[in-house]
Amino acid sequence: MSGFWYGWIVVVTVLNIGAALWLFVGTARRKPGEPKRAASDTTGHRWDGDLAEYNNPMPRWWLYLFYGTVAFSVAYLVLFPGLGGFAGLLGWSQGAQWRAQTEAAARSDYAEFGRFGAMTVAELERDPAALHIGRNLFNNNCTTCHGSDARGAKGFPNLTRPRYKWGHDADSVVATIGGGREGVMPAWQDTLGTDGVEQVAAYVYSLSGRDAPAPLVAAGREKFATFCAACHGPDGKGTTALGAPDLTRGYWQYGGSLESIRETIRAGRRNRMPAHLDLLGEQKVRLLAAYVLSLSSPATASAAPDGGPAAATHATAY
Repeated sequence: MSGFWYGWIVVVTVLNIGAALWLFVGTARRKPGEPKRAASDTTGHRWDGDLAEYNNPMPRWWLYLFYGTVAFSVAYLVLFPGLGGFAGLLGWSQGAQWRAQTEAAARSDYAEFGRFGAMTVAELERDPAALHIGRNLFNNNCTTCHGSDARGAKGFPNLTRPRYKWGHDADSVVATIGGGREGVMPAWQDTLGTDGVEQVAAYVYSLSGRDAPAPLVAAGREKFATFCAACHGPDGKGTTALGAPDLTRGYWQYGGSLESIRETIRAGRRNRMPAHLDLLGEQKVRLLAAYVLSLSSPATASAAPDGGPAAATHATAY
């Protein structure tokens, strides 16, 4: 900010305080030679013939309260920044306070999470205290999309399944949470045409053990090998490096009905997992990854639906 605008702020601030004082001090005093007003004096305003406005002074307690606010504003402007470029006698600034609070938070985090720094994600997954913290992190940062039970919703992965489309190992999950993921399924309507979309949808539908018209499946198999195998693999089992889901297990992020599969192939899908490393820091990302992996442990997975056709509409992680 230039010196002119600093000066402008000072002038406006001082004039406002001075005008407020004049309003109550200057106008409350009688002019020289002016007779003292009687208690029954009015302002001369009258309504409805007999309704008059008295010209009484303000209560002293109200005036003292007002003078106190003016004194407070002057003291504040002396101690804290507010008058242009004047930093105030205390030297306070928003930046300095933010840095102090950030350093205090870092010290607090180190005291709470320090012992977890030397542990692997697998070790954190077996530590009750680490999982308790991870659960709190999940509740505060992840439930909006994945749900409080981590089973997701349409378009949001179910994290209780034992496989994720970007990889289920500790390094992959840490990378997913920390750096985020961008998933893109291109639209194939223009390339395949309406008949081609129908054929590929029937073939993909059959990959999870469900019946579809044989002629459509046969034609769709050929088109799948040409257009889809590069990402999903020749057997449809997916590619974690690309985030391409396994189409053979009956778990569908956008729904497993024939209509949903047809719509996915026709129009494509696009989703994004935001990066959390800058928000949470490395240690909290590792704790969160340990908790997420614990959700798909054998004990947890055994309580989930078996993944057959009845569970095909569940949102999943792959």
